[in-house]
Amino acid sequence: MSARPRFSRQEWLFSLKSFFAAMLALYLSSRFGLPRPFWSMMTAYIVAHPLAGHVRSKSLYRLCGTVLGCAATVVLIPSLSGSPLLLSLALALWVGSCLYLSLMERSARSYAFMLGGYSAALIGFPLVDAPAAMFDIAVARTEEIAIGIVCASLVHSIVLPASLAPSLVGLIDRTLGDVRRWAGDLMSPGADDEVRKRLAQDRRRIATDITQLRLLATHVPFDTGGLRWTRHAVGDLHDGLAALTPSLSALEDRLAALRDATRGVPDPVARAVAQGSACLDADAPAGALESVRAAARAESADRRNSSWVRALNIDVAAHVDELVAGWLRCNALRADIAAGLAGHAPPPKRGEASRPSVLHVDRGLALRSAFTVVLSTCTACAAWIFSGWRAGSSMAMAAAVFCSFFATMDDPVPGMHKFLVALLWSMPVSAFYILGVMPLAHDFGMLVLCIAPLFLVVGGYLARPASSLTALGMFFGVAGTLALHDIASADWVSFLEGNLALFAGALIAARVTAIVRSVSSEWSARRIHRATWRDLSGMAARPKRALARDAFAGRMLDRIALLVPRTAGGAADQGSEAVQLAMRELRIGASIGVLQQHRHLLPETPVRELLAALERAFLAQATESLTRLDALLPQIDRLLALCLASTGCEPAVSALVGLRSDLFPSAPSDLQP
Repeated sequence: MSARPRFSRQEWLFSLKSFFAAMLALYLSSRFGLPRPFWSMMTAYIVAHPLAGHVRSKSLYRLCGTVLGCAATVVLIPSLSGSPLLLSLALALWVGSCLYLSLMERSARSYAFMLGGYSAALIGFPLVDAPAAMFDIAVARTEEIAIGIVCASLVHSIVLPASLAPSLVGLIDRTLGDVRRWAGDLMSPGADDEVRKRLAQDRRRIATDITQLRLLATHVPFDTGGLRWTRHAVGDLHDGLAALTPSLSALEDRLAALRDATRGVPDPVARAVAQGSACLDADAPAGALESVRAAARAESADRRNSSWVRALNIDVAAHVDELVAGWLRCNALRADIAAGLAGHAPPPKRGEASRPSVLHVDRGLALRSAFTVVLSTCTACAAWIFSGWRAGSSMAMAAAVFCSFFATMDDPVPGMHKFLVALLWSMPVSAFYILGVMPLAHDFGMLVLCIAPLFLVVGGYLARPASSLTALGMFFGVAGTLALHDIASADWVSFLEGNLALFAGALIAARVTAIVRSVSSEWSARRIHRATWRDLSGMAARPKRALARDAFAGRMLDRIALLVPRTAGGAADQGSEAVQLAMRELRIGASIGVLQQHRHLLPETPVRELLAALERAFLAQATESLTRLDALLPQIDRLLALCLASTGCEPAVSALVGLRSDLFPSAPSDLQP
């Protein structure tokens, strides 16, 4: 665990609240006469979290998942108990299906699907020999888990509750500050290595923070303070920050193109960008946006410039306009959140209802994870059936639970091995408690005194992210043994068999995962890029999909946040190049969205042919086919020249400039109509 032995005040508080909730759940389950009260104690620890909102959301979804798993158990076990092989396959397929749904739902709701899967394994496998008692045992397990959930929710919500508001508001303010600093850095000299490094850090941090904000926002409705009344503003602010990012990235790229084309940013453009950057200050005047629009369009209307420079100026003007308008909206939403936290009535929703954000999901990897848990569970069941081992049910349970716990990692094996080591260390502690201490505890008070030293210390380590995995392994080793064994009749033989079966099931899960499921970070990064090209191809083919560009921006920022840790261990520039590539893909998607939105301003045949060519080219990139994009450049140039010769086509010009700059960054600056 952690090398630092002393716990902070918050860690002690979390440990004390968790222990009190667990003891309350244990006491109530015992008084109600439930058969395995230690299930309630274990549940109270599993749903514990330093933030009360997390506890409440986790409790709700755990209860839903438990009911779902119990229902599946009641249906499957009695009807298939006469065929052990078929029953094993059915339970394994159930666990795999629930794990797949869990991986496809990257929010707090995913917990319900995961619990629905391995709850069926935890309840069903020990009762395959007693199908007649299945309904009663399933109801008892649900009651035990529900008591643990209720006790944890009450204690963490009433006793000095920790609100999500400081963490969420701090993250929002940090992201707004990063956006402001990125905008301020845009006009810095392009050859300054320090500025380039700072811009790269800004991009990575903003992408990570916006994704973290999206995940934290799912817990806002469960918060104990006034933050829950601001959930619409929090969601809209996330969407607004996601929409700002492609504008900032495109503005950075176009200013660099202007420097190359004119050997420096023209003074009117520099003044427009500087005014736009000033509008991002908190004390900006109310009419600042209109003055920025006028300054940005002044240079774009100058016919003395070349066609390409004029097009770049139009694009810069459009992105400065988007940036300032989006920033003012984000500031208004931040003020709404502050008003909600102060206890004021929630303001009316600003603008139209936004579509729910969709984070990146890898269906192929999710199917692979589901197949791994099915194969691991079936392997453990086969070893149990053919060996006739009476403790084999614990082996099947461990295989299902282990594969589910670590399914979100690229390579789950190191985490599994770390957990296995913690389980091994927990075995002598479990033996001491279940065989030496528990038989001597003749009343509830003595029982609390006996287990308090261990669980208070483990609870403190659970509050530390660096040691939480090892502490969780120690906790599951001890608490799981208490929950799965009958304390009154436990002996050395049953204890050793049960713990060896748990260890064997975990080992089976680790070995099957190493063979079937483990992938490298580079492999995952390539799949993320291919998924982006498929999205771009779909945006070029379907106008409705392209118009949801804010949702695409949120998904792309999530992909950038996923790419950052996967490229951090490579070469020095590998992570920066991966983020730059993802930012380029984000800008391409934004350009396609604008082009689809304003295609009615353009001649129908050329724009339809260009979009069809983009669809084919992006799909080829997704399949990693050897294809060249050079044929797209003349089409873009012809359409761009037509737009420059017309009036009222500025949005289309901006979109076409974006496509040309991002697809062909080294193309000559002279347009060939």
